[in-house]
Amino acid sequence: MPYQMSLALDLSFSHHQGRWRLPGSWEGRTFPDLRMYTELLLAAERGCLDMVFFGDGSGIPSTYGDSIDAAVEWGIGYPRQDMSPFIAALAQQTQHIGFGLTYSSTFMHPFYVARLLNSLDLVTQGRMAFNVVASSRGADAANYGFDALMDHDARYRRMEEFVTVCQELWRSVDQDAFVWDRETGMVAEPGRIRPIDHAGEFFQVKGPLNSVPSPQQAPVLIQAGGSPRGIRASSTFADVVFGGAFDNGDRAKHRAALDEALLEQGRDPSRVGILWDLQLIVGETTDDALRRKQQLADLLPPEAAAAQFANNTGYDFAKLPSRFTLTELTAEVVAKQASPMGFRDLVNEHGADAELSREEFFESLWKVATGYEHTVAGSAAEVADYLEESYEATGSRGGFMVAHPQVTPRDLIDVVGLLVPELQRRGRFRTRYDGTTLRDTLGVPAFA
Repeated sequence: MPYQMSLALDLSFSHHQGRWRLPGSWEGRTFPDLRMYTELLLAAERGCLDMVFFGDGSGIPSTYGDSIDAAVEWGIGYPRQDMSPFIAALAQQTQHIGFGLTYSSTFMHPFYVARLLNSLDLVTQGRMAFNVVASSRGADAANYGFDALMDHDARYRRMEEFVTVCQELWRSVDQDAFVWDRETGMVAEPGRIRPIDHAGEFFQVKGPLNSVPSPQQAPVLIQAGGSPRGIRASSTFADVVFGGAFDNGDRAKHRAALDEALLEQGRDPSRVGILWDLQLIVGETTDDALRRKQQLADLLPPEAAAAQFANNTGYDFAKLPSRFTLTELTAEVVAKQASPMGFRDLVNEHGADAELSREEFFESLWKVATGYEHTVAGSAAEVADYLEESYEATGSRGGFMVAHPQVTPRDLIDVVGLLVPELQRRGRFRTRYDGTTLRDTLGVPAFA
Protein backbone atom coordinates (compact mmCIF):
# COMPACT_ATOMS: atom_id res chain seq x y z
CA MET A 1 0.00 0.00 0.00
CA PRO A 2 1.43 3.46 -0.87
CA TYR A 3 2.30 5.85 1.92
CA GLN A 4 -0.54 8.22 2.80
CA MET A 5 0.07 11.95 2.81
CA SER A 6 -1.16 14.64 5.17
CA LEU A 7 -3.31 17.51 3.98
CA ALA A 8 -3.72 20.69 5.99
CA LEU A 9 -5.61 23.87 5.15
CA ASP A 10 -3.99 27.28 5.64
CA LEU A 11 -6.67 29.91 6.26
CA SER A 12 -4.23 32.69 7.15
CA PHE A 13 -5.00 34.85 4.09
CA SER A 14 -8.35 33.54 2.87
CA HIS A 15 -9.88 37.02 3.28
CA HIS A 16 -6.82 39.05 2.23
CA GLN A 17 -5.40 40.35 -1.03
CA GLY A 18 -8.79 40.58 -2.78
CA ARG A 19 -9.74 36.92 -2.40
CA TRP A 20 -12.91 37.83 -0.53
CA ARG A 21 -14.52 39.36 -3.64
CA LEU A 22 -13.85 36.73 -6.31
CA PRO A 23 -16.68 34.56 -7.71
CA GLY A 24 -17.27 31.61 -5.41
CA SER A 25 -16.60 33.56 -2.21
CA TRP A 26 -19.24 34.30 0.38
CA GLU A 27 -21.69 37.10 -0.18
CA GLY A 28 -23.38 38.71 2.78
CA ARG A 29 -20.70 37.49 5.16
CA THR A 30 -17.30 39.00 5.84
CA PHE A 31 -14.36 38.26 8.09
CA PRO A 32 -14.39 37.36 10.96
CA ASP A 33 -17.90 35.85 10.95
CA LEU A 34 -17.66 32.67 13.03
CA ARG A 35 -20.29 31.00 10.83
CA MET A 36 -17.89 31.17 7.88
CA TYR A 37 -15.22 29.31 9.81
CA THR A 38 -17.74 26.80 11.11
CA GLU A 39 -18.78 25.93 7.55
CA LEU A 40 -15.15 25.62 6.46
CA LEU A 41 -14.18 23.42 9.40
CA LEU A 42 -17.11 21.09 8.95
CA ALA A 43 -16.30 20.72 5.25
CA ALA A 44 -12.61 20.11 5.98
CA GLU A 45 -13.50 17.49 8.56
CA ARG A 46 -15.81 15.73 6.10
CA GLY A 47 -12.76 15.47 3.87
CA CYS A 48 -10.68 14.01 6.75
CA LEU A 49 -8.10 16.82 6.49
CA ASP A 50 -5.43 16.73 9.19
CA MET A 51 -5.82 20.29 10.44
CA VAL A 52 -6.60 23.89 9.67
CA PHE A 53 -3.82 26.39 10.17
CA PHE A 54 -3.88 30.06 11.14
CA GLY A 55 -0.82 32.22 10.55
CA ASP A 56 -0.74 35.57 12.27
CA GLY A 57 0.79 39.01 12.48
CA SER A 58 0.07 41.71 15.03
CA GLY A 59 0.87 44.80 13.01
CA ILE A 60 -0.75 46.47 10.03
CA PRO A 61 1.78 46.31 7.18
CA SER A 62 3.41 49.73 6.96
CA THR A 63 6.67 49.09 5.14
CA TYR A 64 5.46 50.41 1.78
CA GLY A 65 5.73 54.20 1.79
CA ASP A 66 6.14 54.08 5.58
CA SER A 67 2.35 54.05 5.80
CA ILE A 68 -0.50 51.65 6.55
CA ASP A 69 -2.69 53.22 3.84
CA ALA A 70 -2.08 50.70 1.04
CA ALA A 71 -2.54 47.73 3.39
CA VAL A 72 -5.77 49.14 4.80
CA GLU A 73 -7.18 50.08 1.41
CA TRP A 74 -6.44 46.79 -0.33
CA GLY A 75 -6.57 44.32 2.56
CA ILE A 76 -2.87 43.41 2.48
CA GLY A 77 -2.25 41.22 5.53
CA TYR A 78 -5.11 43.07 7.18
CA PRO A 79 -7.35 42.66 9.14
CA ARG A 80 -6.38 39.89 11.54
CA GLN A 81 -7.75 38.50 14.78
CA ASP A 82 -6.25 36.43 17.57
CA MET A 83 -7.70 33.08 16.53
CA SER A 84 -7.47 31.36 19.93
CA PRO A 85 -11.08 32.16 20.96
CA PHE A 86 -12.30 31.15 17.50
CA ILE A 87 -10.53 27.80 17.89
CA ALA A 88 -12.14 27.29 21.29
CA ALA A 89 -15.56 27.82 19.71
CA LEU A 90 -14.85 25.76 16.58
CA ALA A 91 -13.63 22.84 18.65
CA GLN A 92 -17.14 22.45 20.01
CA GLN A 93 -18.51 21.98 16.47
CA THR A 94 -15.91 19.41 15.34
CA GLN A 95 -14.51 16.14 16.64
CA HIS A 96 -11.33 15.20 14.80
CA ILE A 97 -9.70 17.96 12.78
CA GLY A 98 -6.71 19.71 14.35
CA PHE A 99 -5.94 23.40 14.80
CA GLY A 100 -2.62 25.16 14.11
CA LEU A 101 -2.13 28.46 15.97
CA THR A 102 0.73 30.94 15.48
CA TYR A 103 2.49 33.03 18.11
CA SER A 104 5.75 34.94 17.87
CA SER A 105 8.69 33.79 19.95
CA THR A 106 10.28 37.17 19.21
CA PHE A 107 7.67 39.19 21.08
CA MET A 108 5.66 36.87 23.34
CA HIS A 109 6.61 35.35 26.69
CA PRO A 110 6.91 31.55 26.86
CA PHE A 111 5.04 31.13 30.15
CA TYR A 112 1.94 32.85 28.77
CA VAL A 113 2.04 30.91 25.50
CA ALA A 114 2.71 27.54 27.17
CA ARG A 115 -0.23 28.06 29.51
CA LEU A 116 -2.54 29.22 26.71
CA LEU A 117 -1.66 26.26 24.46
CA ASN A 118 -2.17 23.90 27.38
CA SER A 119 -5.67 25.30 27.90
CA LEU A 120 -6.53 25.13 24.20
CA ASP A 121 -5.31 21.54 24.01
CA LEU A 122 -7.72 20.73 26.85
CA VAL A 123 -10.61 22.55 25.18
CA THR A 124 -9.98 20.82 21.83
CA GLN A 125 -9.39 17.44 23.51
CA GLY A 126 -5.88 17.13 22.18
CA ARG A 127 -6.07 18.71 18.74
CA MET A 128 -3.67 21.66 19.00
CA ALA A 129 -0.52 22.53 17.09
CA PHE A 130 1.70 25.51 17.83
CA ASN A 131 3.38 27.25 14.89
CA VAL A 132 6.48 28.87 16.37
CA VAL A 133 7.73 31.87 14.40
CA ALA A 134 10.70 34.21 14.62
CA SER A 135 9.19 37.52 13.51
CA SER A 136 10.83 39.66 10.85
CA ARG A 137 8.28 42.42 10.23
CA GLY A 138 8.77 45.92 11.46
CA ALA A 139 5.07 46.67 11.93
CA ASP A 140 4.82 43.84 14.46
CA ALA A 141 8.01 44.86 16.25
CA ALA A 142 6.78 48.42 16.72
CA ASN A 143 3.70 47.20 18.58
CA TYR A 144 5.89 45.44 21.14
CA GLY A 145 8.19 48.38 21.82
CA PHE A 146 11.03 47.48 19.45
CA ASP A 147 12.67 50.34 17.57
CA ALA A 148 14.25 47.94 15.07
CA LEU A 149 14.16 44.28 14.15
CA MET A 150 16.24 41.91 16.23
CA ASP A 151 19.06 40.54 14.11
CA HIS A 152 18.49 37.24 12.30
CA ASP A 153 20.62 34.97 14.49
CA ALA A 154 19.35 36.48 17.74
CA ARG A 155 15.77 35.87 16.63
CA TYR A 156 16.53 32.19 16.18
CA ARG A 157 18.43 31.91 19.48
CA ARG A 158 15.47 33.47 21.24
CA MET A 159 13.07 31.10 19.45
CA GLU A 160 15.07 28.04 20.49
CA GLU A 161 15.16 29.19 24.10
CA PHE A 162 11.46 30.10 23.96
CA VAL A 163 10.58 26.55 22.88
CA THR A 164 12.89 25.05 25.50
CA VAL A 165 11.05 26.98 28.23
CA CYS A 166 7.65 25.92 26.89
CA GLN A 167 8.72 22.28 26.80
CA GLU A 168 10.14 22.48 30.33
CA LEU A 169 6.84 23.95 31.53
CA TRP A 170 4.77 21.25 29.81
CA ARG A 171 7.00 18.63 31.45
CA SER A 172 6.84 20.33 34.86
CA VAL A 173 3.52 18.63 35.65
CA ASP A 174 3.36 14.85 35.18
CA GLN A 175 0.40 13.47 33.24
CA ASP A 176 -0.74 11.52 36.33
CA ALA A 177 -0.03 14.29 38.86
CA PHE A 178 -3.69 15.08 39.56
CA VAL A 179 -5.57 12.51 41.66
CA TRP A 180 -8.67 14.39 42.86
CA ASP A 181 -9.09 11.95 45.75
CA ARG A 182 -12.48 12.51 47.40
CA GLU A 183 -11.55 10.38 50.42
CA THR A 184 -8.40 12.27 51.42
CA GLY A 185 -9.03 15.59 49.71
CA MET A 186 -5.72 15.40 47.83
CA VAL A 187 -5.81 17.32 44.54
CA ALA A 188 -2.35 16.49 43.16
CA GLU A 189 0.84 14.77 44.31
CA PRO A 190 3.52 17.39 45.11
CA GLY A 191 6.33 15.12 43.95
CA ARG A 192 4.92 15.07 40.43
CA ILE A 193 4.96 18.86 39.99
CA ARG A 194 8.34 20.62 39.78
CA PRO A 195 9.70 24.12 39.19
CA ILE A 196 11.88 24.49 36.10
CA ASP A 197 14.20 27.26 37.40
CA HIS A 198 15.09 28.35 33.89
CA ALA A 199 17.71 31.11 33.54
CA GLY A 200 18.86 31.80 30.00
CA GLU A 201 19.94 34.52 27.61
CA PHE A 202 16.41 35.85 27.05
CA PHE A 203 14.15 34.40 29.76
CA GLN A 204 14.04 33.68 33.47
CA VAL A 205 11.11 31.46 34.43
CA LYS A 206 10.57 29.81 37.79
CA GLY A 207 7.70 27.47 36.94
CA PRO A 208 6.05 25.06 37.26
CA LEU A 209 2.98 25.46 35.05
CA ASN A 210 -0.02 25.95 37.33
CA SER A 211 -2.34 24.00 35.04
CA VAL A 212 -3.79 20.54 34.55
CA PRO A 213 -1.88 18.52 31.89
CA SER A 214 -3.56 18.44 28.49
CA PRO A 215 -4.36 15.32 26.43
CA GLN A 216 -1.19 15.68 24.31
CA GLN A 217 0.80 17.16 27.24
CA ALA A 218 2.34 19.44 24.60
CA PRO A 219 0.88 20.64 21.30
CA VAL A 220 2.37 19.50 18.02
CA LEU A 221 5.21 21.93 17.24
CA ILE A 222 5.45 23.40 13.74
CA GLN A 223 8.30 25.54 12.41
CA ALA A 224 8.85 27.03 8.97
CA GLY A 225 12.52 27.97 8.77
CA GLY A 226 13.94 27.38 5.28
CA SER A 227 17.32 29.08 5.66
CA PRO A 228 20.27 27.02 6.94
CA ARG A 229 19.80 28.66 10.36
CA GLY A 230 16.05 28.01 10.25
CA ILE A 231 16.52 24.36 9.30
CA ARG A 232 18.96 23.93 12.17
CA ALA A 233 16.43 25.44 14.57
CA SER A 234 13.56 23.29 13.33
CA SER A 235 15.70 20.17 13.70
CA THR A 236 15.95 20.78 17.44
CA PHE A 237 12.26 20.76 18.26
CA ALA A 238 9.78 20.68 15.32
CA ASP A 239 7.36 17.76 15.08
CA VAL A 240 6.29 18.97 11.64
CA VAL A 241 8.07 21.42 9.34
CA PHE A 242 6.25 23.88 7.09
CA GLY A 243 8.20 23.99 3.82
CA GLY A 244 8.14 27.00 1.52
CA ALA A 245 9.93 25.53 -1.52
CA PHE A 246 7.86 25.00 -4.67
CA ASP A 247 10.18 23.16 -7.06
CA ASN A 248 10.69 19.45 -6.40
CA GLY A 249 14.44 19.87 -6.65
CA ASP A 250 14.43 22.59 -4.00
CA ARG A 251 12.06 20.52 -1.87
CA ALA A 252 14.38 17.53 -2.06
CA LYS A 253 17.33 19.75 -1.01
CA HIS A 254 15.34 21.06 1.99
CA ARG A 255 14.39 17.50 2.92
CA ALA A 256 18.02 16.34 2.71
CA ALA A 257 19.29 19.29 4.76
CA LEU A 258 16.63 18.70 7.41
CA ASP A 259 17.42 14.98 7.58
CA GLU A 260 21.10 15.74 8.11
CA ALA A 261 20.30 18.26 10.84
CA LEU A 262 17.89 15.85 12.55
CA LEU A 263 20.52 13.12 12.63
CA GLU A 264 22.98 15.56 14.21
CA GLN A 265 20.36 16.15 16.92
CA GLY A 266 19.93 12.41 17.45
CA ARG A 267 16.40 12.50 16.03
CA ASP A 268 14.80 10.06 13.60
CA PRO A 269 14.18 11.82 10.24
CA SER A 270 11.42 9.34 9.37
CA ARG A 271 9.32 10.78 12.21
CA VAL A 272 9.47 14.42 11.10
CA GLY A 273 7.39 15.27 8.04
CA ILE A 274 7.35 18.40 5.91
CA LEU A 275 4.09 20.02 4.86
CA TRP A 276 4.85 21.78 1.58
CA ASP A 277 3.22 25.12 0.90
CA LEU A 278 0.77 24.64 -1.97
CA GLN A 279 -1.66 26.90 -3.77
CA LEU A 280 -4.03 24.88 -5.90
CA ILE A 281 -7.20 25.17 -7.91
CA VAL A 282 -9.10 21.96 -8.60
CA GLY A 283 -11.57 22.15 -11.46
CA GLU A 284 -14.08 19.74 -12.90
CA THR A 285 -11.99 20.08 -16.07
CA THR A 286 -8.52 21.39 -16.86
CA ASP A 287 -9.94 24.37 -18.73
CA ASP A 288 -12.17 25.29 -15.80
CA ALA A 289 -9.21 25.28 -13.39
CA LEU A 290 -6.97 27.31 -15.74
CA ARG A 291 -9.72 29.87 -16.32
CA ARG A 292 -10.08 30.37 -12.59
CA LYS A 293 -6.33 30.61 -12.14
CA GLN A 294 -6.27 33.49 -14.62
CA GLN A 295 -8.51 35.48 -12.26
CA LEU A 296 -5.40 36.02 -10.15
CA ALA A 297 -4.10 38.43 -12.78
CA ASP A 298 -6.69 41.03 -11.79
CA LEU A 299 -6.60 40.34 -8.07
CA LEU A 300 -4.28 43.21 -7.05
CA PRO A 301 -3.32 46.57 -8.56
CA PRO A 302 0.45 47.26 -8.76
CA GLU A 303 0.48 49.39 -5.60
CA ALA A 304 -1.22 46.66 -3.56
CA ALA A 305 1.15 43.99 -4.89
CA ALA A 306 4.12 46.20 -3.99
CA ALA A 307 2.71 46.76 -0.50
CA GLN A 308 2.37 43.00 0.04
CA PHE A 309 5.88 42.29 -1.22
CA ALA A 310 7.23 45.09 0.96
CA ASN A 311 5.56 43.59 4.02
CA ASN A 312 6.93 40.12 3.31
CA THR A 313 10.48 41.28 2.66
CA GLY A 314 10.67 44.18 5.11
CA TYR A 315 11.89 46.60 2.44
CA ASP A 316 10.13 49.77 1.26
CA PHE A 317 9.71 49.43 -2.50
CA ALA A 318 8.19 52.91 -2.66
CA LYS A 319 11.80 54.15 -2.39
CA LEU A 320 13.14 52.23 -5.37
CA PRO A 321 15.40 54.12 -7.76
CA SER A 322 14.26 54.50 -11.36
CA ARG A 323 16.53 51.62 -12.50
CA PHE A 324 18.36 48.83 -10.63
CA THR A 325 19.36 45.16 -10.77
CA LEU A 326 17.84 42.42 -8.61
CA THR A 327 21.30 41.58 -7.26
CA GLU A 328 21.67 45.13 -5.95
CA LEU A 329 18.17 45.09 -4.50
CA THR A 330 18.65 41.75 -2.74
CA ALA A 331 21.85 43.02 -1.12
CA GLU A 332 20.01 46.08 0.21
CA VAL A 333 17.18 43.97 1.62
CA VAL A 334 19.58 41.64 3.44
CA ALA A 335 21.57 44.60 4.80
CA LYS A 336 18.43 45.89 6.49
CA GLN A 337 17.92 42.57 8.37
CA ALA A 338 14.88 42.02 6.14
CA SER A 339 14.06 38.89 4.17
CA PRO A 340 14.67 38.40 0.41
CA MET A 341 11.86 35.84 0.19
CA GLY A 342 10.09 35.89 -3.15
CA PHE A 343 13.06 37.26 -5.09
CA ARG A 344 13.83 33.87 -6.59
CA ASP A 345 10.76 34.09 -8.83
CA LEU A 346 11.81 37.49 -10.10
CA VAL A 347 15.38 36.32 -10.69
CA ASN A 348 14.11 33.32 -12.63
CA GLU A 349 11.95 35.59 -14.76
CA HIS A 350 14.44 38.39 -15.44
CA GLY A 351 17.91 37.18 -14.41
CA ALA A 352 19.86 38.40 -11.38
CA ASP A 353 21.88 40.97 -13.31
CA ALA A 354 19.17 42.23 -15.61
CA GLU A 355 18.46 45.93 -15.14
CA LEU A 356 14.83 46.73 -14.42
CA SER A 357 12.88 49.94 -14.30
CA ARG A 358 10.70 50.63 -11.30
CA GLU A 359 7.62 50.19 -13.53
CA GLU A 360 8.83 46.82 -14.87
CA PHE A 361 9.50 45.62 -11.35
CA PHE A 362 6.02 46.60 -10.16
CA GLU A 363 4.42 44.96 -13.19
CA SER A 364 6.09 41.66 -12.27
CA LEU A 365 5.08 41.77 -8.61
CA TRP A 366 1.49 40.61 -9.02
CA LYS A 367 2.67 37.12 -9.95
CA VAL A 368 4.74 36.93 -6.76
CA ALA A 369 2.12 38.57 -4.55
CA THR A 370 -0.69 36.29 -5.71
CA GLY A 371 1.42 33.15 -6.02
CA TYR A 372 0.35 32.82 -9.66
CA GLU A 373 3.48 31.03 -10.85
CA HIS A 374 3.21 28.43 -8.09
CA THR A 375 -0.52 27.83 -8.26
CA VAL A 376 -1.20 24.26 -9.36
CA ALA A 377 -4.38 24.22 -11.45
CA GLY A 378 -6.02 21.26 -13.12
CA SER A 379 -8.53 18.48 -12.85
CA ALA A 380 -8.61 16.30 -9.73
CA ALA A 381 -6.59 13.62 -11.51
CA GLU A 382 -3.97 16.13 -12.70
CA VAL A 383 -3.57 17.72 -9.28
CA ALA A 384 -3.40 14.27 -7.65
CA ASP A 385 -0.67 13.30 -10.14
CA TYR A 386 1.31 16.40 -9.12
CA LEU A 387 0.90 15.67 -5.40
CA GLU A 388 1.97 12.06 -5.79
CA GLU A 389 5.04 12.99 -7.81
CA SER A 390 6.13 15.67 -5.36
CA TYR A 391 5.39 13.49 -2.32
CA GLU A 392 7.57 10.67 -3.62
CA ALA A 393 10.33 13.03 -4.78
CA THR A 394 10.63 14.46 -1.27
CA GLY A 395 10.75 11.29 0.77
CA SER A 396 7.08 10.34 1.22
CA ARG A 397 6.99 11.99 4.66
CA GLY A 398 4.53 14.73 5.54
CA GLY A 399 2.33 16.13 2.81
CA PHE A 400 0.93 19.51 1.82
CA MET A 401 -0.45 22.70 3.33
CA VAL A 402 -3.15 23.97 0.98
CA ALA A 403 -2.34 27.64 1.38
CA HIS A 404 -4.98 30.37 1.63
CA PRO A 405 -7.39 29.09 -1.02
CA GLN A 406 -7.93 31.54 -3.85
CA VAL A 407 -11.66 31.59 -3.11
CA THR A 408 -13.45 30.40 0.01
CA PRO A 409 -15.55 28.41 0.32
CA ARG A 410 -15.46 27.37 -3.39
CA ASP A 411 -11.88 26.07 -3.52
CA LEU A 412 -12.12 24.13 -0.26
CA ILE A 413 -15.36 22.51 -1.45
CA ASP A 414 -13.56 21.42 -4.62
CA VAL A 415 -10.64 20.01 -2.64
CA VAL A 416 -13.01 18.00 -0.45
CA GLY A 417 -15.42 17.04 -3.21
CA LEU A 418 -13.03 16.40 -6.11
CA LEU A 419 -9.41 16.01 -4.99
CA VAL A 420 -9.79 14.07 -1.75
CA PRO A 421 -11.89 11.27 -3.33
CA GLU A 422 -9.28 10.93 -6.10
CA LEU A 423 -6.46 10.65 -3.55
CA GLN A 424 -8.48 8.16 -1.51
CA ARG A 425 -9.10 6.05 -4.62
CA ARG A 426 -5.33 5.89 -5.11
CA GLY A 427 -4.74 4.93 -1.47
CA ARG A 428 -2.91 8.21 -0.85
CA PHE A 429 -5.24 9.70 1.75
CA ARG A 430 -7.22 8.44 4.71
CA THR A 431 -10.92 7.61 4.53
CA ARG A 432 -11.46 8.07 8.26
CA TYR A 433 -9.68 9.45 11.30
CA ASP A 434 -7.81 6.99 13.52
CA GLY A 435 -6.90 7.94 17.07
CA THR A 436 -8.10 10.84 19.15
CA THR A 437 -5.39 13.52 19.08
CA LEU A 438 -3.68 15.57 16.40
CA ARG A 439 -0.48 13.65 17.14
CA ASP A 440 -2.37 10.49 16.21
CA THR A 441 -3.67 12.05 12.99
CA LEU A 442 -0.25 13.36 11.89
CA GLY A 443 1.66 10.30 13.09
CA VAL A 444 3.75 12.43 15.44
CA PRO A 445 5.39 10.69 18.41
CA ALA A 446 4.07 11.31 21.91
CA PHE A 447 5.69 14.17 23.82
CA ALA A 448 8.43 12.89 26.10
